[in-house]
Amino acid sequence: MNKVYTVTQITSYLKSLIGRDAVLRALSVKGELSNVKYHSSGHIYFTVKDDGASMSGVMFASDAYAMDFRIENGMKVEITGALGVYEKAGSYQIYAKKIAREGRGELYERFLALKAELEDMGMFADQYKQPIPGYISRLGVVTAPTGAAVRDIINIAKRRNPYIEIILYPAKVQGEGAAESVAQGIEVLDKAGVDVIIAGRGGGSIEDLWAFNERCVAEAVFNCRTPIISAVGHETDTTIADYVADLRAPTPSAAAELAVYDYEELEAQLEGYRESLRHGMDMMLSGRRLKIREYAAALRENRPDSVINAKKMRLADIENRMRAGMRDAGMRARSRQDRLQTGLPRLMRERLMSAKHDLALYAERLKGVSPLEKLTMGYSYVADTKGRNIRDARELDPGDTVDIYMLHGKVTADVREIKETEY
Repeated sequence: MNKVYTVTQITSYLKSLIGRDAVLRALSVKGELSNVKYHSSGHIYFTVKDDGASMSGVMFASDAYAMDFRIENGMKVEITGALGVYEKAGSYQIYAKKIAREGRGELYERFLALKAELEDMGMFADQYKQPIPGYISRLGVVTAPTGAAVRDIINIAKRRNPYIEIILYPAKVQGEGAAESVAQGIEVLDKAGVDVIIAGRGGGSIEDLWAFNERCVAEAVFNCRTPIISAVGHETDTTIADYVADLRAPTPSAAAELAVYDYEELEAQLEGYRESLRHGMDMMLSGRRLKIREYAAALRENRPDSVINAKKMRLADIENRMRAGMRDAGMRARSRQDRLQTGLPRLMRERLMSAKHDLALYAERLKGVSPLEKLTMGYSYVADTKGRNIRDARELDPGDTVDIYMLHGKVTADVREIKETEY
């Protein structure tokens, strides 16, 4: 009886066989790249293929950092590394140490050539891009009838708006006749009266996505009168249809988010608008009521009898104020007169006493500087015949006549002799 092995045992056995093989531990493989994925960890995942076969590969971040270029789908390369078994998937893959460029693959060259041609024709120009409407009721979808892409679009669209109508055109999105099927689906939905069309599929290799790189699909997208969103593959995948479409979504799920508005959010927004309108109407009505009350009061105040009564009251008020003012003025005048009558004699006495005091003070001051006062103290005043005061003996000469003023009289004398002193 044959021995029964587990999957793990078989996989481990194959891994050990490959690991012991000297050729597979260090080899170089030549082929065309597809499914290139740059992971956030720094690892690079890819598929390398030729006309007969394909295999997966990975280059870890430690080796990827040493590369001086970025690998792309369709690129022809020579990979140096070791073959190994990835046990979880039960598949073999090449663990790349180095990747050298050989050139671009045929499909990638066709992609670039058509892209350049359509760009020169202006099919990618922003002037032809239609805006995606904000609020739609009918959504058209061109994709495969089964698979993750259509499920994601329907689930997200219905979650955002349970009342959205979705019209699906079940297109072939891969293999022979896929491009024609996608183009026909776009044309059919363009005539079906939908508000927006989503055309797309899930991710894959450049071969898997090739239908969206064909000219007929690009022309169908460009000629579509309905706003169209392309949603092909993953975020890193880019096709010709993405460049021509009115809007490119990174995934089918994102396309549904962009195409369908959030019903609950819109309801909340509309309720906010309704509340604002109600508040505005209440404020306006309150203002109108206040104006009406003001106008009614003004009408009452402006009636002839009201005006006459108001004038009478104003005249009476003026008369009362005038009478009160005259009484106050008379009282102030009498008070001032009384103050003058009682205060004037006292003020005159005070002024007279102050004047007598000042006069006595001035008399004393004059007495202090009077020449006569000096004579009482034994001094005399000498003057020449012209009355000029003589203060210095050198002002006189022998024979001059002088007048000497003393207490009780004047003496006239002739100068006989002058003796100078040192004081």
